[in-house]
Amino acid sequence: MTAQTSASSHGEFALTSDNRLAVEAMLGYLPLPAPTLIARPDAVFITVADVDDLGEWLSALGGVVHRTSAADGLELWTLVTSTPERDDGSSVKVRVSVPVPMGEQVMHEITAAVAA
Repeated sequence: MTAQTSASSHGEFALTSDNRLAVEAMLGYLPLPAPTLIARPDAVFITVADVDDLGEWLSALGGVVHRTSAADGLELWTLVTSTPERDDGSSVKVRVSVPVPMGEQVMHEITAAVAA
C-alpha cells in the first residue's frame, strides 16, 4: 500500500512548516519565552508559563490582548500579534497565551493592551 497526499494537505504542510521556521528564526534573535510552540497553516500558537512572559512578547512585538474565561477560576489571556515583516513583505500570525487565575494582578502594560 502506498500513501498518497492530496495537494491541499501538501499545501497545509508547507504553510505549517514555513510558519514554524519563521517563528523559530525570530526566536533566534528575539529571545522570547516559548516553552510550547504549535505551528498551524494559519498561525503559530505559543503557550507561556507566566503572565510576565506574555508581557515580554507584548513589549517586543506589540499587539492586542484578548481575555476570556477558561472556567474553574481561570482566564486565558492571549496576545494576538505577528512576526516582524520578512523580506518578501509577509509576516506570520502569532498567538501567545497564558492561563491566569481570576483576580490575579497583571502588569498595566498588558491590561492596557486588552481589546475593548
